[in-house]
Amino acid sequence: MFWLCRTCGVEHSTASGVCAICADERQWVPSDGQLWATLDQLVGEGMRSVVWDVEDGLVAIGSAPALGIGQLGKLVCCDAGNVLWDPSGFVDDDAVAAVVDRGPVIAIVASHPHMFGAQVEWSRRLGRVPVYVNAADADWVMRPDPVIQLWSDTLALTPSLTVVRVGGHFPGSSVACWTDGADGRGVLLTGDTIFPNPDRHTVGFLRSYPNRLPLSAAVVLRMAATLAPLHFDRIYGLYTNAIDTDGHGVVQRSADRHAAWVRGDYDHLT
Repeated sequence: MFWLCRTCGVEHSTASGVCAICADERQWVPSDGQLWATLDQLVGEGMRSVVWDVEDGLVAIGSAPALGIGQLGKLVCCDAGNVLWDPSGFVDDDAVAAVVDRGPVIAIVASHPHMFGAQVEWSRRLGRVPVYVNAADADWVMRPDPVIQLWSDTLALTPSLTVVRVGGHFPGSSVACWTDGADGRGVLLTGDTIFPNPDRHTVGFLRSYPNRLPLSAAVVLRMAATLAPLHFDRIYGLYTNAIDTDGHGVVQRSADRHAAWVRGDYDHLT
């Protein structure tokens, strides 16, 4: 038995107290208090999995209605094996079957703790696939399990898919660079380590998205410098939000803009 926080969708070994992930300044606990659920309860309430192809070799996996933050997990299909990125908190037999039908999964990895979802449960249903957690965020694992393996700065999962720690939102916040994506132009999967904005031409950098807490200029410029050597043109965030092309330029220009505003370079009163 395990439990899911209804607010963030992350699995927990027990349902005692308040979810530590939601009690942190980057999240929130609902005004009516902590709410928990089991998968059976969610199924009984009518929740079901949703799966569709985003582009060749990239599959979105979520639920209807959405659970917690509502992230869409992304299955990256590589010749050397598939990788489940930012796994959803809801998992059922239909979702597992859809993943298995697309080939063997060799790894599960999340961009940061808000996106851990039901990572251990996904692993168990897929044959105890390794779950990779950045060592800087290890204390946020709420359902410990032997399948969890820690990594540090760079994690090469296949010849075409590498996970890179950039920090910012969390100390271990990371992106996945899939060089075969977008017809070879490269895809960056970011969760909300960086956030493709609604204008489809910029990305955001925040410590807390719901509580509107910014990152410093120094941190954002360092993040952009870490991303600069990577091969990508398209960016996908944690939902359907995306930057279709010129992702490299978008990241660098957005980082410069963010840094200028938080440094105080602009003031409309002067």
